[in-house]
Amino acid sequence: MFADITIARPYARAAFNFAIEQQNVDYWKKMLTVATLVSCDEKIKHLIKRPISPALLSERLMTIFDSQLDYKTKNFIKVIIYNRRLSILPTILDQFMKLCAMHENVIKVEVISSITLNQNQLTEIKIVLETRFSCHVKLHCKIDPSIIAGVILKAGDTIIDGSIRGRIKQLTGAILSQGSK
Repeated sequence: MFADITIARPYARAAFNFAIEQQNVDYWKKMLTVATLVSCDEKIKHLIKRPISPALLSERLMTIFDSQLDYKTKNFIKVIIYNRRLSILPTILDQFMKLCAMHENVIKVEVISSITLNQNQLTEIKIVLETRFSCHVKLHCKIDPSIIAGVILKAGDTIIDGSIRGRIKQLTGAILSQGSK
């Protein structure tokens, strides 16, 4: 997974920079989404896995994309195909969307709690996070009873674990490290 992200980032950055330069980020979001949906089709996945030349794969996919993608987007997809990276197109799209969110000064935060949080609690979390990250925050809530109580906040590579499960793990680690001395 991390290898895919590492490989996908330069492609996403190139597409994003081009989209910014051309002032058509929304168009590229749509086109990359269409290309990703097509590449995730089972028949296409089977085609990608076959020992087929990049030229032939490109030719076949371009007939599918013919009316859906413009010339520049097709060229971008061709580069991905020729570098045998079509299987990571979903990761490229994900990285592209993250760049768009950063450009728009918006960060997505996953809020994991053991119970459904009320609107006042979510508003308070959002205000604290917007102050901490200095940007707009979009919250995505998820319920996980295994955390017992509290919340876990995930924003990109940042994880804030305020759950009872997390505190128990910390306490267990501290006890085990004291016992080994």
